[in-house]
Amino acid sequence: MAFANVLDWLQSLPEPAMLAGAGVLALGESIIGVGFLLPGEAALLIVAATIDSVPEFLLMWAVVTLGALAGNVIGFELGRRVGPSLRDTKLIHKYGGDGWDRASALLQKRGRWAVFTGRLLPLVRSFMPAVAGAAHMSYRAFLPPVAVGAACSTALPLLVGIAAAAGLGNASTLMLIILGGVLLVVVAIIVIRRLRKNTRAKRSAVATAGKQG
Repeated sequence: MAFANVLDWLQSLPEPAMLAGAGVLALGESIIGVGFLLPGEAALLIVAATIDSVPEFLLMWAVVTLGALAGNVIGFELGRRVGPSLRDTKLIHKYGGDGWDRASALLQKRGRWAVFTGRLLPLVRSFMPAVAGAAHMSYRAFLPPVAVGAACSTALPLLVGIAAAAGLGNASTLMLIILGGVLLVVVAIIVIRRLRKNTRAKRSAVATAGKQG
């Protein structure tokens, strides 16, 4: 199905079905392979035009975030099961092995931080969960950063779509955008502080083990 057909189908749905459709598209767009074929961000821009209250925004945000997170977990599990050889498949070669290589380089350089960052970068977004899985990252290390990354990457197109549809001159729309931005900042701060704390704890443990050795 072409991008235009997917977006036309989404626009034609009643609101409850559109909510479910957005969640499904967010899930598919986050799975390596499937994500190469689905216009996830374009779909979020379209559904954002139907949002006119804070509760509607929070509901849509929750649905698409959960869909994106589920898709990332599927990609992560695929990477764990197939391993680094996934890089050599025809699918990866067809849609850009460079994305896999960028995700791998980012993971080697930044560790679990790369999972959060990679979820925000269009060129590596679909690859990062599978790369992390192939690198045998634990679920405990993977889930917190990918969950926050999914929340941020789904909120941004929703907020942009709301602003484009209603205009910043609308007071209620402006308040909604501000609220969404504040929520993003709060969530990002929480996960960053937690990741830093865990990183310091690991470094301290390694240093202590080295001294004892």
